[in-house]
Amino acid sequence: MFQVMPLVEGGGVERFQLTGEELALCTASHGGEPFHVAAAQSILDKARVTAAALACGPHLPLHEKTANAMLAAGEAPRAIHNNCSGKHAGMLAHCVQQQWVTSGYHTVAHPMQQRVVTTLAKWMRINREDISLATDGCGLPTFAMSLDAVAEGCARFSAAVAAGDPAPSAIFSAIVAHPEYVAGTDRLDTDLMRVAGSRLFVKVGAEGFHCAGIPSMKLGVALKVEDGNKRAAEPAILAVLQAIDAIGGYEIFRLSRYSTPQLLNTLDQNVGHLRVSVNL
Repeated sequence: MFQVMPLVEGGGVERFQLTGEELALCTASHGGEPFHVAAAQSILDKARVTAAALACGPHLPLHEKTANAMLAAGEAPRAIHNNCSGKHAGMLAHCVQQQWVTSGYHTVAHPMQQRVVTTLAKWMRINREDISLATDGCGLPTFAMSLDAVAEGCARFSAAVAAGDPAPSAIFSAIVAHPEYVAGTDRLDTDLMRVAGSRLFVKVGAEGFHCAGIPSMKLGVALKVEDGNKRAAEPAILAVLQAIDAIGGYEIFRLSRYSTPQLLNTLDQNVGHLRVSVNL
């Protein structure tokens, strides 16, 4: 949500007449399903930018069924199938909005990424110089910050939503109304936000990262699994949200496939499950 904030604050939603689904996709780590690809293409079309401008590399959709269908049809993945194509499309739209050259929009020196770093520093309340930069899997800058700073940034975002601040409220409303555009079919973020309604947002990241925010409580959550294993992050974020009373037993029951994931052997037999012990 912080990387799309410049587009929203600058009036890009209104200028390009972005739908709630398209705005949600700008925050996504999506599965590359057909509706994700269509929304990303729609953003590009509205900004009058071609898909060739996307700097993210191609990979097969994260959604297994869609990937298998493409393989069966002999269809090669394109950049628009990248799980970050919505974020890239939103950044290209912001470049058009600001009359910046779109070439190199993904590089640290470009005004687009400088604006993102400034936005992060503002919301995390840290100095720009304290944000270490590297390169993400999709080619954009990625950021090393303390989990405390990220959690506080999510808390400030949640408090801004609760206060009715226009840009955070617009982003939050799009996310919780269209969670399938933030993640996709059979994904924790989608299913949790559907079960929780408009009470919270949640967003996965790479290498075992997860964050969340609860506007009514003005709280933010950020966690990172040390070895980067996703299977530990999903039950962990649910356990933390339950421990702070952001979700209850009913939601945990509905999301049991994520909260206590089964461990299967090679015979597809259930031989155990993961269990979380929380000490906050």
